[in-house]
Amino acid sequence: MSFRPLTIIMHEADNVAVVANDGGLPAGALLTGGVTLREKVPQGHKVALVDIPQNEEVRRYNVRIGYALRDIAAGSWVHERLLRIPDARGFDDLPMATGTKTPLEPLDGYTFQGFRNPDGSFGTRNILAITQSVQCVAGVTKFAVDRIKRDLLPKYPNVDDVVALEHAYGCGVAIDAPDALIPIRTLRNLCLNPNFGGEIMVVSLGCEKLQPERLLPPETIAIFNKRPQDSGVDVICLQDDVHIGFESMVDSIIRRAEVHLQRLDVRRRETAPVSELVVGVQCGGSDAFSGITANPAVGFCSDLLVRAGATVMFSETTEVRDGVAQLTARASTPEIGEAIVREMDWYDAYLRRGGVDRSANPSPGNKAGGLSNVAEKAMGSIIKSGTAPIAGVLSPGEKAPHKGLFYASTPASDFICGTLQLAAGMNIHVFTTGRGTPYGLAEVPVIKVATRTELARRWHDLMDVNAGTIAEGTATIEEVGWQLFYLMLEVASGRKKTWAEQWKLHNQLVLFNPAPVT
Repeated sequence: MSFRPLTIIMHEADNVAVVANDGGLPAGALLTGGVTLREKVPQGHKVALVDIPQNEEVRRYNVRIGYALRDIAAGSWVHERLLRIPDARGFDDLPMATGTKTPLEPLDGYTFQGFRNPDGSFGTRNILAITQSVQCVAGVTKFAVDRIKRDLLPKYPNVDDVVALEHAYGCGVAIDAPDALIPIRTLRNLCLNPNFGGEIMVVSLGCEKLQPERLLPPETIAIFNKRPQDSGVDVICLQDDVHIGFESMVDSIIRRAEVHLQRLDVRRRETAPVSELVVGVQCGGSDAFSGITANPAVGFCSDLLVRAGATVMFSETTEVRDGVAQLTARASTPEIGEAIVREMDWYDAYLRRGGVDRSANPSPGNKAGGLSNVAEKAMGSIIKSGTAPIAGVLSPGEKAPHKGLFYASTPASDFICGTLQLAAGMNIHVFTTGRGTPYGLAEVPVIKVATRTELARRWHDLMDVNAGTIAEGTATIEEVGWQLFYLMLEVASGRKKTWAEQWKLHNQLVLFNPAPVT
C-alpha cells in the first residue's frame, strides 16, 4: 500500500481502535499489531482488534460502550448495528466528591480587553439586546431592529450590534405550571447577559400571559444595574393607545433604542483578568474524533481557564448521563454530587414522560461519523470539561452565581443548550464539530473547533481552530489547547472576529419549555 494505515486506541485495555485515515481503510489493510481488515472501514469508525464473542463487552476509553450482538472477528468493522447499548448507570452507590482534592496550579498574568458592566461583570461585546415578552411582537421588533441597524447603529461606532431576543414563548402556555419557571427564568437571565451592558429594553404586546413585570421584576433590574434610575423596565407596549398604526410602534421602539445606544456608545474596553470570562463549551455534529482531538483540547483549555479563575460550563445532559459516576466523583462537595444526580434524575423522568430514553441520542450524522451510541458519545463529550473539580450545578435557565467549573443542566440540542448557556452568563462560546455545522449566536462570539483536518480544509472559512492536527501527530492536545486559549483572549478583546461573526451567521434562540402548551 502507498500509505500507512492509521488507527487510534484510547486505552491499552480497549478491544477496538478508530480508523484515522482520510477516506477510511480498505479491506486487507494491515494494522499495527498485525490485524488485517476484513472489510472496508470508514474514517472515524471502529475496528475490532481481537475476536469479540457474542454478548461480550466492546470497550473504548476503557469503558464498556456496548455488548456484541454476534461474534465479531478481529479486523471487522464495529458499528452500531452490531452493538447492544449498556443500561444506564443507576444513581445508587455513586462516588461522591471522591476525586483528588489537590487544587489546580493557579495561572496568573493573562488578561483581555472587555466592557465593564454596572454589576462588575465584563462583556466581550457591546450589544444592545431588545427583549420580547411574547412571540407575537417578533415581526414588529425585527422590522424595527433592521431600521436601527441601518439608520442608527452607524452613528454609534462603539456599539457592536443590535439584536432581538426572539423566542416562541409568552402566551398560549401554562404560565403557572411548575416547569414554566424554566423558560421564564431563562428569558430573564438572557436579558442580564454581560454582553448587553445592563441596558434592558422590552417590547410587549400587552395581553400576553408573560407580562413584563413578571418577566423582569424591578428588584432584579436594580440588583443588576446598581443604578436607582433603572429600577424599572423600559417597556414598549404595542397595544397602548398612543400607537396609531404600525409606523407608530416602530418609531417608539427606535426612539427608545437610541437612548440605550447613546449610553452603550460611551463605554470603552478596559483591561480585565481572565477570571472575568464566562465560557460555555458545547459540541454539535460530533464524530468519533470529537473525543480524540477537539474535545480533549477544549478540556485542556478549560483547565487553563479554571486555573486563571474563570467560569466554565459544560452541559448536554443526555450526552454526559452515562458518565455520571465520573462527574459525581469530581464534585467538589457531596452536595454538588447530589445536585448532579438530582438534575440527571429529573431529566430521566422528563424523557420517560415523552416515551423515549437516552438512546434517542445520537443523531444519524453522529453515527455516520463513527459514534455507535450515547454511551460511547458520552465519554468524548465529558472530556470537554477538563479535569478540574466541579464547583457548581445549574438547573436550566439559572445564572452562574460564582466562578469555577459548572455542570449546567441542558438538553443536548445545540440551539437550546446555547440559549441556556447564554442565560447562565456566557460571554464567549466554544463549539466543537466533526461533521460540520454553521452554528453561531448573534449574542456572543462562537469559536468553532474542527475535529478533523479534512473538515477544517473544506470549511476553511467556517472553522476557527483545526484540532485534526492532533490525530495526524503534528500537534499535541496541550498545544492545541493553548492555541485555543490565546485565540479566546484575542476574540474576547475584539481584536479578532470568529468566522461566524464575520459572516454574521447565527441561529435563533430556542427556549426549553417542559411545561404544557395550552
